[in-house]
Amino acid sequence: MKYILVTGGVISGIGKGVIASSIGTILKHCGLHVTSIKIDPYINIDAGTFSPFEHGEVFVLDDGGEVDLDLGNYERFLDVTLHRANNITTGKIYQQVIECERKGDYLGKTVQVVPHITDAIQEWVINVAKVPVTEDGKEPEVCIIELGGTIGDIEGMPFVEAFRQFQFRVSHESFCCVHVSLVPQPKSTGESKTKPTQASVKELRGSGLSPDLIVCRSEMPIIDEVKQKISNFCHVKPDRVICIHDCTSTYRVPLMLEEQGLIQFIAERLQLNIATPVRPKKFMWKWRDLADRHDNVRKVVEIALVGKYTQLEDAYASVTKALQHSALFVNRRLNLSYIEATSLEEATKIENPVKYHQAWQILCRSDGVIVPGGFGKRGMEGKIAAVAWCRTTRKPFLGVCLGLQAAVIEFTRNVMNWKDANTTEIDPKSPYPVVIDMPEHNPGQMGGTMRLGKRTTIFHGDSILKKLYGNLGSIDERHRHRYEVNPEFVDKIEEAGLHFVGRDESETRMEIMELPVSAHPYFVATQYHPEYISRPLKPSPPYLGLLLAAVGKLQPYLNNAMASNTTSEDGENSDDDIVGILRRNISNVSLSATSTPVTPSHLSVKSPVVID
Repeated sequence: MKYILVTGGVISGIGKGVIASSIGTILKHCGLHVTSIKIDPYINIDAGTFSPFEHGEVFVLDDGGEVDLDLGNYERFLDVTLHRANNITTGKIYQQVIECERKGDYLGKTVQVVPHITDAIQEWVINVAKVPVTEDGKEPEVCIIELGGTIGDIEGMPFVEAFRQFQFRVSHESFCCVHVSLVPQPKSTGESKTKPTQASVKELRGSGLSPDLIVCRSEMPIIDEVKQKISNFCHVKPDRVICIHDCTSTYRVPLMLEEQGLIQFIAERLQLNIATPVRPKKFMWKWRDLADRHDNVRKVVEIALVGKYTQLEDAYASVTKALQHSALFVNRRLNLSYIEATSLEEATKIENPVKYHQAWQILCRSDGVIVPGGFGKRGMEGKIAAVAWCRTTRKPFLGVCLGLQAAVIEFTRNVMNWKDANTTEIDPKSPYPVVIDMPEHNPGQMGGTMRLGKRTTIFHGDSILKKLYGNLGSIDERHRHRYEVNPEFVDKIEEAGLHFVGRDESETRMEIMELPVSAHPYFVATQYHPEYISRPLKPSPPYLGLLLAAVGKLQPYLNNAMASNTTSEDGENSDDDIVGILRRNISNVSLSATSTPVTPSHLSVKSPVVID
């Protein structure tokens, strides 16, 4: 097993996750099996109870693990399936050590950070690195470990000490350290400043770890003289100083690393037989093609995201990525507008009319609308108002998790005339509790009490989403919710025209909701989170449907996809098949945007809910 530790200096959020994912992508294209581990030094057991305003979204894995959003980057870049143990936190380590102490495993010894905590960290890494993460079930050959935070943080010191010991526990050629640091370039001087990187590396070396490779993050490319200076002061060879400047998309990062000799460095340092004098002509060609298409797309599609945590874009990281994947598939550049749900509510019209009308203007000029997940009362009425507008103006709409619940509440209020319909999360005494909490929900225990992880959804009858999934009878998607549609009202809701076309295996939990095509071109919502398993070359079907409907080409695409259902020998779409289908679909379907912006004046004409 080869281990690559990725650390960061100067500031957090510098891009360690993207760098680590990109290194893994390159190694995977070299034919190696790669796994990833993310270390978060906070004391929380997992990310499940975090506020999205602090850490961004909570990413959910197949096994129900609630983890840091960087694991989403790993899965998307490497196309692997990670497990909850791939996310290590201080809380998990201390919990494990304390449980061992309570059982008497330490035979009465004084339990200390060194050696007990550091040993537990090392054992965890060794055990998790061996767990297969690909469909073929093969044990990984390389494990990439990202240490969260920055070097020097007090929370991360036990982990730094653990890896100082770990480098001697494994052989020299089995462990290397990649340090990602900021090289600021003040506009007042235009110079690249190396002092922050020097100080960061000094701190790292003072902790007992010496970087084998330094990745310099900067706004613009840095010149060779700057690299030479970093080399001199940081005790690395000049060719082991790599610059990753701001670029058009994260898809460019693996290509930039490969162009600067990363493969040669890893081959020499870890003694891997992956370096060749001349790279094959098609080496990383799919990734290069993806990056080129991203940069060359000219036509734009406008999507509005109505959410509760719009102040921090990372709160909807997977949603944004899934929209980007689908936009690229339909040959469009995504222009995503974030709308704070409370801005669409009547209370805001009174308190801040300018903010209210600006929000509605953004919503009205969009080509499609998505209402993603969330928790709590705040902003719920704004989401319901956005759903009502989409339904009555035939604007393409996708609801996810809470978005499905908002759509059900809106439909029962305005179509079925159940004016007091609500969710028990907001109004426990509602006479029409169309959304209720689930048996798994424990009000006294917040962490890990939701319906989490991969669950099966069975399609019922014909539907748009079933066609987008390739007419499969059932699908497996990831969930994260405490509330669900009340099964007692399902029959009456369906009689009124809203169809639940996907249900769980017990047929009591509603997973997919649609309006028939005769009533709306694309009014779809899912209780699960399809964005979690969206991939750059395999966009999520619900998101793809939204983007196709937004550019007015959903039906032509469905007809064309049915005619060109190319599969590989094992019956599943391979990457080559998908790229081929993508190109044929784009060339065969004229993807000119035909949707016309709807002005607010349409609301009073078409909508039973009059919004002034």
